[in-house]
Amino acid sequence: MKDKIFIDTNLWVYAYTSKDLDKRNKARDILFEYAENIVISTQVVNEFSFVMLRKFKIDIKDLNTIVKRMIKNYEVSLIYYSTIEKAFDLIQKYNFSYYDSLIVSSALENECSVLYSEDMHHGLVVENKLKIINPFKKEND
Repeated sequence: MKDKIFIDTNLWVYAYTSKDLDKRNKARDILFEYAENIVISTQVVNEFSFVMLRKFKIDIKDLNTIVKRMIKNYEVSLIYYSTIEKAFDLIQKYNFSYYDSLIVSSALENECSVLYSEDMHHGLVVENKLKIINPFKKEND
């Protein structure tokens, strides 16, 4: 069995928009490659929906179709008080923002080994369990 992979909101947005074609292709490659092992949280679904409606003005019916597909095809983790409590610990230990700490907390709760995110510290290993990878980072950056 492959390791579980947590996908942050920004990769979903790139996968469903044409703002940056290189990032869209990379995000889609990751979603395809790890399809059976992807974990997302209700936070990711909500953030994705908000951004797609507000910033990209997606039709609500199209968004509903995409979200249904996400929920059907991937493991969706709920945000519990334990998730929030762990997020507070992560803020103190790693100086993450609150929302980033919720993402990391969800990934840890679901025993993911990798978190793909553009927004966090590339290469950081959290709690000796979860590696954060920015898939858009060039080797020389």
